[in-house]
Amino acid sequence: MTLATTLCRASVGMDAPLVTVEVHLANGLPAFHIVGLAEKAVQESRERVRSAIVNAGFEFPARRITVNLAPADLPKEGGRYDLPIALGILAASRQLPAESLAGLEFLGELTLSGTIQPVVGMLPAVMAAARAGHPLFLPAGNLAEASLVSSACLHPLEHLLQATAHLAGREPVAPHRASVTEAPDYGALPDLAEVKGQPQAKRALVVAAAGGHNLLFCGPPGSGKSMLASRLPGILPPLSEEEALERATIASVAGHPFQAGQWRLRPYRAPHHTSSGVALVGGGCDFHSKLLHPNKTCYIPPQSPTSEGGLQ
Repeated sequence: MTLATTLCRASVGMDAPLVTVEVHLANGLPAFHIVGLAEKAVQESRERVRSAIVNAGFEFPARRITVNLAPADLPKEGGRYDLPIALGILAASRQLPAESLAGLEFLGELTLSGTIQPVVGMLPAVMAAARAGHPLFLPAGNLAEASLVSSACLHPLEHLLQATAHLAGREPVAPHRASVTEAPDYGALPDLAEVKGQPQAKRALVVAAAGGHNLLFCGPPGSGKSMLASRLPGILPPLSEEEALERATIASVAGHPFQAGQWRLRPYRAPHHTSSGVALVGGGCDFHSKLLHPNKTCYIPPQSPTSEGGLQ
């Protein structure tokens, strides 16, 4: 069999659409092509995959290799496709049983030695795989954040040889289903009890936290607005599991390291007082076109310098 198929997940914001990795070996001069709207980091996986396969003790096929990442109109970024591409090549060259890949999803970046490195934005892929009912093989470095999804069937991997031994039936990788159950670490947050005085402001904080109300601080600089606001998360109730997963997903996509004990705390953001509206809520051509003209394309008028040297 010269055709093998593996499953992977792309990263599109907070979504993780399914990507089918098709590997075909054909006769002709040795070549390695990746198609399917793959950006530079994905194209560079050719060298990582080649070296990882050879250094793991397998034979890299000297044939014309074509890798298709479907759907073709979905942008592919990052090194998360290294592991499924490598396993697809081994299955297409009959060094692994192709039927063992059915219904399994793989994510991971390979080093030249075959070690599997963690990737950014793992949590959306874990949630999508759990909804689809597919076991997910992922880097061991991503296991901590992936364990937040209690319904997911996870198989942590540290090396390409672990994946091949599992698929060959020699040394199965035990599934990991444990979830993080640590209580919120409120010691990491500023304590409202540290504030001396300000009885009316503290009373307003307590009422807003208990009733779920909005709160607006007004006052001159140095009156304690930011100090009081930073202590509001410490008296708010813990996030629900759904809210905590949403917060952890945003942190995962943004590349922030996972911190156990803090994923169920209410987040606090302190933008600078000079931040513009665009800096706070986002902007750009697509944002303003949808806001002002939902059914029209965006048009940005020419900008002219102001007397201060900026743009109006």
